[in-house]
Amino acid sequence: MHASINCDSILYIIFMWAFSLKILLCDPMSYKTITYEERDKVGILCLNRPRKRNALSRGLLEEFTSCIKDAGRRGSVRVIIIRGEGEHFCAGHDLVEILEEDQVGIRGLFEACIRLMNLLQQIPQPVIAQVRGVATAAGCQLVAASDLAVAEEGALFATPGVKIGLFCSTPMVPLSRAVGRKRALEMLFTGRFVSAREALDFGLINRLVPLEKLEEETWKLARDIARYSLATLGLGKRGFYRQWDMAEGQAYEFAKELIAANALMEDAKEGISAFLEKRKPRWKDGE
Repeated sequence: MHASINCDSILYIIFMWAFSLKILLCDPMSYKTITYEERDKVGILCLNRPRKRNALSRGLLEEFTSCIKDAGRRGSVRVIIIRGEGEHFCAGHDLVEILEEDQVGIRGLFEACIRLMNLLQQIPQPVIAQVRGVATAAGCQLVAASDLAVAEEGALFATPGVKIGLFCSTPMVPLSRAVGRKRALEMLFTGRFVSAREALDFGLINRLVPLEKLEEETWKLARDIARYSLATLGLGKRGFYRQWDMAEGQAYEFAKELIAANALMEDAKEGISAFLEKRKPRWKDGE
C-alpha cells in the first residue's frame, strides 16, 4: 500500500517540479501594488502600498500571485525574498474591501489569499520573508506561509482579528503549523502583539537581527541558498511539504523513493562528481 502511494507521490513531485521549471515567454508586466526585480539569482518582491501598511487588497493579491507564479515557472531565480515598502511588512487584508463586499465577494477575496499562500509552497524556489515593523493578520499568515523568515528586532506579529469580531481563521492555518497549538491559540484568542524575540522562540521566524542589518542578513541567507541547483532545491522543497503530514514510517518510505529518483538527476550526478573531483559544480540552470 505504501509503495503505491509513494510511487504516485514521486511521480507527482517530478511532474510538478518539471512544470515549475518550464520556461514561458511572456511580456514584462507593469505592477501597481508590488515591485519585482531579479539580482544574482534572487528575486525581490516588494509589497508597495506603504500608506496602507502594505495591506493585501484584491489587486495586490492578484499581482502578487501572478508575479510569483511567473517567477516559479521561468526558473530564472533560485530564491525569492518578500518584503514591504516603508516601515512595515504587511498589516493583513484591506478591511475597507471586506466591509464593502457581500458574502460571495468576501469568499472570493479569501480564496485569492489562500491560492497565494499555497503557491508560495508550490513554487520550486525557497521563499524568505524579510520582516520590518508589523506583520498582522494575513501579514502574519504570509510570514508563517513563507519557507523562511528574517525579522528585525522591533518587528511585531499578531493575529488580532478577535479584537474586531473577525477571527483570524485563515491565518490560523499556517500559523498553527509553524508555532504549534498552544502558542497559536494564545495569539488567536488574545490578539496580542508578539515581539520578534518571542517569534524567534516560537519558531515563526528563523533569524532576528538589528534593523540596520535586516537587508544584509536576509541577502546573506538568500545567497547561501542561491548557490545551489534550482532542480535540487525545488525537488527538496516539494518533498518536504509532501511528507509533512505523513506518519514517520510512511514519510521514510516516501523519502527513500524521492532520494533514489533525485540521485539519478543530472545535477545530482554533477554535484557528486564535483565533490569527488574537488571542483565547483556546474548546475544545469547556470552559475
